[in-house]
Amino acid sequence: MNPYITEEKVFKDPVHKYIYVQDQTIWDLINTKEFQRLRRIRQLGTSYLTFHGAEHSRFSHSLGVYEITRKIISQFERNDYPGWPREEKLLALCAALLHDLGHGPFSHSLEEVFDTHHEEWTCNILLEDTEVNRVLRRVADDFPGKVAGVIQKTYPNPIVISLISSQMDADRMDYLLRDAYFTGVHYGNFDLERILRVLRPVQGKIVVKESGMHAVEHYLMSRYQMYWQIYFHPVTRSSEIILRQIFRRAKELFEQDYKFEWMPGPIKQLLDGTITVKSYLKLDEAYVQAAFLHWEDEEDALLAELCNRFLNRRLYKYITMTNPDDTLLEEISLQFTSIGLNPEYHMEIDFPFDQPYDVYRPDSKKGGKEEKTPILLLDEQDRLSEISAKSDIVRSITGLHQGEYHLYYPEEPLIEAGTKLSPALRELFKL
Repeated sequence: MNPYITEEKVFKDPVHKYIYVQDQTIWDLINTKEFQRLRRIRQLGTSYLTFHGAEHSRFSHSLGVYEITRKIISQFERNDYPGWPREEKLLALCAALLHDLGHGPFSHSLEEVFDTHHEEWTCNILLEDTEVNRVLRRVADDFPGKVAGVIQKTYPNPIVISLISSQMDADRMDYLLRDAYFTGVHYGNFDLERILRVLRPVQGKIVVKESGMHAVEHYLMSRYQMYWQIYFHPVTRSSEIILRQIFRRAKELFEQDYKFEWMPGPIKQLLDGTITVKSYLKLDEAYVQAAFLHWEDEEDALLAELCNRFLNRRLYKYITMTNPDDTLLEEISLQFTSIGLNPEYHMEIDFPFDQPYDVYRPDSKKGGKEEKTPILLLDEQDRLSEISAKSDIVRSITGLHQGEYHLYYPEEPLIEAGTKLSPALRELFKL
């Protein structure tokens, strides 16, 4: 089989202008049903309830990651850098394209409640009997396993992994630019072309020429701003909290043998922990929201209320708290209970450092688990150094620990309760 397409395929893209496909394998992967499903999964989860333009999909993001990876490899091969293994090109492109294949609807919220991980689902889809698996096996019988190895970070050649999983990988570079574009902000913009020109393959790593340090500083500042202005936005956090509570309540009711009026097979399998790849692939955001529409009419008032809130954007309000103490939280819980609220579902303390995103840290570990490799600069004597050792700007970012506690709650019942709440709580909630 000819590895190249007779005529190059081109996607028009608002971020990269054009995305080019020359490899038959890449084209065939894009046209599999598993990859097309990503059109039905939003890239930014519930952020569309905060930024109405954030309706872009993981399909478009995955194409963008592929395109950045293709540009990096093209630059390496054009300049004939000895550190890049040319035989790994197709593997790197496939891993870039497929790295998000296993994302479920509203992925991070779903993962948290059901203790699943999209990387595991990605590898299951790659390795089981799927259209994607069949396309990859045309390259070689062991090729699906190699792509899965890159995504799991177990592949023996680390330079391939670092293209899609490092502190300055194609994944992060695309989602910052794409998320900034579709949320209508400028924080995420940086000079991608300059960064691509100063990347070098050295000692099994992707590093940056020291002359490109300022472009990387700009990238890291953009990333820092995007986390606090977009990914950690308190209104988005409110919608995520309600979404998690819907999943939690549905799971709780299911475990109590509650008889749902409507319970499709894939969601039932998700709740009882028996879901298969075939069923998982049926789950997209339209499917889950259809369940929420049905659950609005369930007899369980709490599940019905939560679904109504999510579908109609009746989000929880929040107040900012500085190191809330247990005594105060217990008092709030008791008074919430006294007016008919359920503290397990109607109040939640949130702190944004538990997000699946992270600002740049120079060390390789965070919170006791492996973190992505740091950004290394290459000087004129071919010596490598971590960027914060030479950049005051990066060093200042790594030392910042922003973040406030927010207490989320439904405002309407508190207003109705009025004087049933203590004066201290009325003042706290500004009633």
